[in-house]
Amino acid sequence: MGDLREVAAPFVVPGPSGVAVRTRLGQLTIGDEEVLRRVGAHLGALAGRDLKARCHDGLAHDAGAWAARKRELTPHSSARWAGSITKATHDQWALARRCALAHIRSLEAGIRMIAHRLSLPVGATGTKRAPRGYRSRREWHAKARRLHVLEDRLERERADWQAGVVHVVRGGKRLARTRHHLPAARLTESQWRQRWEAQRWFLRADGESGKQFGNETLRISPDGEVSIRLPNPLKELANAPHGRYVLTGRIQFAHRGQEWADRVTANRAIAYHIHYDVARARWYLTASWKIPVSRTIPMTTALSDGVIGVDTNADHLAAWRLDVHGNPTGSPSRFFYDLTGTATHRDAQVRHALTRLLHWAKTCGVKAIAVEDLDFTAEKTREKHGRRKRFRHLISGMPTGRLRARLTSMADATGIAIIAVDPAYTSKWGAQHWQEPLAGKNRKATRHDAASIAIGRRAQGHPIRRRTAPPRAHQSDAHGHRTAQAGPEALGREGPRPRIPGPRTRSVPPDAERTRATRTPNTVRDVRSEQQWVQDSLLLTD
Repeated sequence: MGDLREVAAPFVVPGPSGVAVRTRLGQLTIGDEEVLRRVGAHLGALAGRDLKARCHDGLAHDAGAWAARKRELTPHSSARWAGSITKATHDQWALARRCALAHIRSLEAGIRMIAHRLSLPVGATGTKRAPRGYRSRREWHAKARRLHVLEDRLERERADWQAGVVHVVRGGKRLARTRHHLPAARLTESQWRQRWEAQRWFLRADGESGKQFGNETLRISPDGEVSIRLPNPLKELANAPHGRYVLTGRIQFAHRGQEWADRVTANRAIAYHIHYDVARARWYLTASWKIPVSRTIPMTTALSDGVIGVDTNADHLAAWRLDVHGNPTGSPSRFFYDLTGTATHRDAQVRHALTRLLHWAKTCGVKAIAVEDLDFTAEKTREKHGRRKRFRHLISGMPTGRLRARLTSMADATGIAIIAVDPAYTSKWGAQHWQEPLAGKNRKATRHDAASIAIGRRAQGHPIRRRTAPPRAHQSDAHGHRTAQAGPEALGREGPRPRIPGPRTRSVPPDAERTRATRTPNTVRDVRSEQQWVQDSLLLTD
């Protein structure tokens, strides 16, 4: 047991700090769409120019450089549009910086894994925790060459990181590479060009508290009227006073609509983003605002009514309800989803599965859901799993981060706490201690169901095994009872049995004395069998 890694303590996941809702921007005329296209293309060109300047500054960027960039953009747009562009540019540069660091960590993990496997003899077998050696001398030689390639790549990435150089593509690197593979993507050049231009448009405005309806640039009234503050070079397109353009269509938020209306009425800051979906030929508007982070409830309060343990898998969520003592109650539940297809379809599948999970949790009356704090960053490298492509695709397709973030956001509205636990050995120990005992003639417990129990018990602070080790002595009186799961105040716990009056023999029940005194015998017994022999005290004589 000395080689097992330390298991981190469970914790209550804090709630979300922001809200984003989206609706369709419908009922637009041809003139409205033309104005949106021209404004988006003009501001997108300014955003590209500003991103180039930000990347050129690198680590030498400071508040003065930021102000200079904003002053340069203001004559070509407006002060608020310039502020939104510079803020979005800075966020994009910071995201690219974080991605570069993650790429460096991935290269380092791959180099360590190749070096370890190269140090093993060719054909050496591995274990569950350590990879095997390479299968042949040819593969060993190919991996030795790849090791040098990765080391050179890592050296370049570290040099860029130290110099503050980032690699950013406005519109997306994947879409840019698709231009060279149009037949495989089933796109024509014109279709690709439309998507590329739409991705590079900029129609995003930050909110400002105290201004009318919470945003001076993209203003939406409580009745759904959308108006845009046009950039200075496009003022001739205005159809409203003060250089504004009012769209024909009205919007309405189906989700959190009342909350949005309250913020608009109170003139609180709301950020808006207009996006065009080329495939559907539809315009969408997204509203976002900050919310105060809800205080996390204590662990004991969250676990007062039991917990639901959830095991995340490639195609379903396995869940089981546990009582306050860590005992599984009822039957397991599974919530399936399909992670194939587009990103929108995958996201919808995850959202529907989490909705069913939360509805089931409210029906059970629990206040907490336990999930694993999964991170497959080190497991996705091809250097560790080698030819196991299907397994690498499997773990790469599991939306662990997005699933937990969305579950936390959705559970915050229902008052259910999310508890994150260490995923170490949950599947292995759950199957070892719980899979076989829970299986029966009419129910077949899977390995994932057993893992959900292990996750729930770890969140409650109980050991995963069904019972603790027996006491050191042969009797429990010497070192206490063998179970440490329930306290003495818990009814029905496994402890010393209460004393029941009556003889304690194998052939006579505990209440036989009372039953024998009240019933009439049906058979004739020997009188001697009903006699009780009692020894009198000895007489002390001389």
